[in-house]
Amino acid sequence: MDSGDDRGIAAPLLADGPQDANLIAAGKISARLDRLPPTRSVWLLISLLSLGFFFELYDLLFTGYVAPGLYRSGIFTPATPGLFGTSGIAGFIAALFSGLFIGTIGCGVLADKFGRRAIFTYSLLWYTFANVVMAFQTTALGINCWRFVSGLGLGVEMVTIGTYLSELAPKYLRGRAFACCQAVGFTAVPVVSFLSYLLVPSEPFGIDGWRWIVLIGAHGAIFVWWIRRRLPESPRWLTQNGRIEDAERVMARLEAKVEAEFGQPLPPPGPSIPATRHGRFGDMWGAPYGKRMFMMIVFNIFQSIGFYGFANWVPTLVVKQGVTVTNSLLYTSIIAIAAPIGPIIGLFIADRFERKTVIMIAAMMVMASGLVFSQVRDPNLIIVLGICLTLGSNIMSYSYHSYQAELFPTGIRARAVGFAYSWSRFSAIFNAFLIAFFLDRFGVLGVFLFIAAAMCVITLDIALLGPRTRNLALEDIAH
Repeated sequence: MDSGDDRGIAAPLLADGPQDANLIAAGKISARLDRLPPTRSVWLLISLLSLGFFFELYDLLFTGYVAPGLYRSGIFTPATPGLFGTSGIAGFIAALFSGLFIGTIGCGVLADKFGRRAIFTYSLLWYTFANVVMAFQTTALGINCWRFVSGLGLGVEMVTIGTYLSELAPKYLRGRAFACCQAVGFTAVPVVSFLSYLLVPSEPFGIDGWRWIVLIGAHGAIFVWWIRRRLPESPRWLTQNGRIEDAERVMARLEAKVEAEFGQPLPPPGPSIPATRHGRFGDMWGAPYGKRMFMMIVFNIFQSIGFYGFANWVPTLVVKQGVTVTNSLLYTSIIAIAAPIGPIIGLFIADRFERKTVIMIAAMMVMASGLVFSQVRDPNLIIVLGICLTLGSNIMSYSYHSYQAELFPTGIRARAVGFAYSWSRFSAIFNAFLIAFFLDRFGVLGVFLFIAAAMCVITLDIALLGPRTRNLALEDIAH
């Protein structure tokens, strides 16, 4: 390597051995993927991953919507006894995010080691099973323990989907691919919200309504093998792991389908850039990745305050505004309809503007909407501002999931994304108790002042440290 190369460990390597040949092959595969036109087959892959994301978000976000049912059943209390009491709803939220933290920080390596397809499948089955068991628990301890186990699988799944999607989508389509994934995924929010409105206040067939919400989400397991049969392994991952023949078979089938749908010969691949040789934890901290990792750790710690501070507490926050529990669930059902709209907007803007710019604007939207939300009591204004908060949060969500997966090379992408993302889960463990504290001591205004401060931090973080990624090949960004 030329000592004058300022790209450090990320510089392309000469083909002087089998490993280097794999890296060159990975670069060629990447160039072939990036030139694929957006035909039905390309969008089918994105849609299948999006369907998996739907069940993941249903599971993740039913937390706040079943909270009134957990109070009603007498298992949990709205208040949190002691700073880290487990019988309050904050303990239920913290149990989930404790599992998410361990799943993302400790298990992201699984997708780098065993492949995107296998881990996508088995993590979905893991958290589905855990939720079925949780639905039949009758104590706060039992529910919290199985919510923690569910969080482990969810954490692995969240890392794997983002990694998988970034490697299958062509470079000009990555932003829209993530927007599509999140648009489909966030349709889970109005679904779970409306189901909660119907079921949580009642006991169908003598079973608590919140238990029905959990069991309905477990139907994701029915679809998992159907999805698996239609998803190929990531060709980028296959070549980087020496399985070049397998990658060629995957690419040949995909190119044949796309060409038939395109109706003319595919355009030639652009210049290929050899992939980078990475696979160790320490590689995440060399130039240029160390700076990116620091930026994303700071971002994830503070973004979770805004996103989950509202998403997991919205029914409770609305009740604190003087609304009854039943009307709170009705209002939040209306607000939840806006959840997929943010990513749908992304289908039109995602690849037209820099990801970092969209993230910063969305964060400011969350801050402004939240502060006004805290001051209103009129039901119509509560709904309108709740929709604005939801739009801002979800535009930020699809943007940073895409951005985060672009910043690291294939060899360490899953574990790097998992490590960075885990800090949002670690933060959320304590945020649940902090939100409960601010809500109890300072009311809704205190909660949104806390959220506003967090949004200011992430805006400065991305503005000062974030690189540009729009329309660049993954290998280009890695260098």
